[in-house]
Amino acid sequence: MPHAHLNLHEPTGDAVETTTCYMCACRCGIRVHLKDGRVRYIDGNPRHPVNRGVICAKGSAGIMQHYSPARLSKPLLRVGARGAREFREIEWDEALALATKWLGDIRARNPDELAFFTGRDQSQALTGWWAQQFGTINYAAHGGFCSVNMAAAGMYTFGGSFWEFGEPDWELTKYLMLWGVAEDHDSNPIKLGLGKLKARGAKIVAINPVRTGYGAIADEWVPINPGTDGLLAGALIHELLHADRIDLDYLVRYTNAHHLVIRAPGAADDGMIARDAEGRALCAARTNRRPGESRHPASAGGTRGEELDPGFRPEDDHGGARRPGYLVVDAARIDISPLVIGEYALADGRIAVPAFQLFAERYMADGYAPDAVATTCGVDASTIRRLARELAEVAFERAIRLPQRWTDAWGREHEEMIGRPVAMHAMRGISAHANGFHTCRALHLLQMILGAIDTPGSFRYQPPYPKPAPPPNRPGKARKDNGALDAGPLGYVHTPDDLVVDAHGEPRRIDKAFSWQHPFAAHGMLQNVIANACAGDPYRIDTLFLFMANMGWNSAMNTSATRAMLCERDPASGEYRIPHVIYADAYDSETVAFADLVLPDTTYLERHDCISLLDRPISDADGASDAIRQPVVRPDRDVRPFQDVLLDLGARLGLPGLVDETGAPKYPRGYAQYMVEHERAPGVGLLAGWRGTDGAHDGVGAPNPGQLARYIEHGCHWHRAVPDAGRYYKMANRDYLEWAKSLAFVGSTQPIVLQFYAETLQRFRLAARGHGAMQPPDHERARVERYFDPLPFHYSSLPPLAGEAAEGGWGEGPSQACPHPDPLPQPGEGDLHYPLAAITQRPMFMYHAWGSQNRWLRQIATRNYLYMNPRTAAEHGVADGDWVWLAAPRGRIRVQARTHAGTAPGTVWTWNAIGKHKGAWKLAADAPENVDGFLLNHLIDESLRDRGGRARYANADPVTGQAAWFDLRVRIERDPEPRRHGHRIELAGSAA
Repeated sequence: MPHAHLNLHEPTGDAVETTTCYMCACRCGIRVHLKDGRVRYIDGNPRHPVNRGVICAKGSAGIMQHYSPARLSKPLLRVGARGAREFREIEWDEALALATKWLGDIRARNPDELAFFTGRDQSQALTGWWAQQFGTINYAAHGGFCSVNMAAAGMYTFGGSFWEFGEPDWELTKYLMLWGVAEDHDSNPIKLGLGKLKARGAKIVAINPVRTGYGAIADEWVPINPGTDGLLAGALIHELLHADRIDLDYLVRYTNAHHLVIRAPGAADDGMIARDAEGRALCAARTNRRPGESRHPASAGGTRGEELDPGFRPEDDHGGARRPGYLVVDAARIDISPLVIGEYALADGRIAVPAFQLFAERYMADGYAPDAVATTCGVDASTIRRLARELAEVAFERAIRLPQRWTDAWGREHEEMIGRPVAMHAMRGISAHANGFHTCRALHLLQMILGAIDTPGSFRYQPPYPKPAPPPNRPGKARKDNGALDAGPLGYVHTPDDLVVDAHGEPRRIDKAFSWQHPFAAHGMLQNVIANACAGDPYRIDTLFLFMANMGWNSAMNTSATRAMLCERDPASGEYRIPHVIYADAYDSETVAFADLVLPDTTYLERHDCISLLDRPISDADGASDAIRQPVVRPDRDVRPFQDVLLDLGARLGLPGLVDETGAPKYPRGYAQYMVEHERAPGVGLLAGWRGTDGAHDGVGAPNPGQLARYIEHGCHWHRAVPDAGRYYKMANRDYLEWAKSLAFVGSTQPIVLQFYAETLQRFRLAARGHGAMQPPDHERARVERYFDPLPFHYSSLPPLAGEAAEGGWGEGPSQACPHPDPLPQPGEGDLHYPLAAITQRPMFMYHAWGSQNRWLRQIATRNYLYMNPRTAAEHGVADGDWVWLAAPRGRIRVQARTHAGTAPGTVWTWNAIGKHKGAWKLAADAPENVDGFLLNHLIDESLRDRGGRARYANADPVTGQAAWFDLRVRIERDPEPRRHGHRIELAGSAA
């Protein structure tokens, strides 16, 4: 139709309803335009705090998600072999009765025989609680293979994290560093923020092996070799230390950098923070202060603490010749000037040094010098030095002073808020490596020495964060008399006593999370459950219950082998090694083919949902927010919301908390009733808005029967602004902490000390050295000793071969002489055979797997390519458009190559989750996604193996269990017919 004839004033429908988008992790507010009960148009809700009316390609294409041909329409029971896609439709009563029988038998016998694992947007506030009531320790969530490195590193360091728990100060920052940030997560808020930065002339630096999306609009792209971000961060720290461009005032005010660390090699308290008899941390303080001097000069009128001399070397001050008189005192006192370098004697004669000195000894060493790291990182030494100068110049020469009065947690009033306008943001690019935990901690320490965490212009917490570092909730591991776990199955380990291990120190969870292998696995390890269960390591399970976790395809490492494992039978009995697989999803994904029972979910426009502050909040730095979804259309299929199904199953099983004292269902009206009436603590429920019987309370209050109606009246969201005096320094701002406590975000108004030195990790290192009642098995000691360093350090994501010593030169602390604990060979013998790093990127128009079957989004990209730098292509004799083989230790895949100047020379990459398996998603057999699209996942092993092929450990970060997706090494092999089209897979001697 010619544009001149468009009737732009004709209404898009006869009704408009508000709800919350589901097409990515932003959870934006949307308006759904309806006509005759059908969805006609979706646009952004301009009144919503997340997106303020902005909508992306994914969000507007939600119509085609709702009307997708791939939607499931009825419960299915497998009648053929697994993988054959042979089912019969059944009624819900039969489906629920069968699921209740399987689950009931398990709960009566051993609840841990159920592995309940959930995928993206997993309603974890419900599903985790349900698993706790069932009594299984075997529950995990999507974050274990997506972002747990980033989340755990932040929560153990400063009680928040990049991305969902914080954001850059979009209004005030003058210099933004993006580390490994792709475009599919949190995209609308980031796009809004970047627009503000570009309009103000702030500099944006993108550090990423690939320049796409946000990197394309950055002022500078720094191509880096995958897995070396922590090394680059260390080099920046090195330069800042040598130039004495650090904010010591910030460090002694907000962090434990000045706390004294005991130096007693071999002792049970070596590396622990020195404390007095009441357990208060100690520091060394000057005794030559003027009366009334404070340790916090910038805001309290005192003088600066001990300066770090530009020429300082660790050995210079050990004798104490330049050190003034000192006293060892409570580190939390506000009337002292702490010392951050030197060696000090404690009252009992033990020797201790400030944590900052240990940090300086590590990062001022030559191994972190720009010239030493440049080749490994792929970043010129001159660029590293310049970036460090720019950070320092913006932080210290262009500081921000806001005329805002505020009161700190110690009761002192301040006339202004002072900020370092340097902000950092990081995402999956740094998380998806086996060294991601320490990489992310290195970034946080870089922020701290610049004084750039929750100050004007820097990274900012989003309520309900910050939390104590680490948060108090520990993973459940014992069952109460009613069969429920004593705590939620996920949480934060504080000491070895919190691990979920047996009397011999071996893993109790099927995924081996919270064991000596992966102690800080805060989200669990979804990627390893199938391989472990199939191998019976550490034991077998009866039922695998999956919700929106596409483990038959893109959510699995070693995809073909994972599909085979789901079909593997026990030779003795002839039964499947995993006897029952229950799968809940809205769409006919690849995993449906391997389920015994399929429970069809609704689309997001057909159900109630809760975007809770107890789960994955949508707050911004200046306010707390939560939201709901409401059904705006009725299902036209025999489907039920998974949340309703889960509550129904819980009631049928008689789970505590899901039935009343008579045994009747506690939430017979389903999830909408649960959202309103369920309380985690008196007055604290899933939704924070309009609480109390009259709806007059926020945060804490009795359930309000009219709560959902109030949310709908307000566009399906609630927002409460942080008081102006509480906007910054949230970890030590009395105005903020009192506000947060009133909303039940924190339990105390005591300041939250940032863990510059992570003493929690040292507890595990001491256990590995033979101290304490809870110690690792002998075969785990060296591994724990190496990786549980209380200060971040860089190590290669790929362990060396058997018999090789640990890599040195990166300041690995007290264990530098320790041999590498993982003498596990990689098939192919390392970089010589596989010289290139292979990673994936998420396109901003797709989100994980489910968007790529959307008929509108498919028009943007129906297949993917292998992208490489033109120089890399020339070195391998590859022309643009050639078909080549991409080989890795597990096999090879035939893919089409394209040259891309925005790719680091040592890297190849592709868009993730575009390729589909034939028969899934209701795509035609000759759909480009099936014919030409491909997955790198086929080449990624879920395990690290010995020379005999035996799985030794998960292919994951040894601290958190984060799947090391981006540690894949590959080589390019020429095809004799490079212009002949056709994708193929050749694994373990067989072609697919």
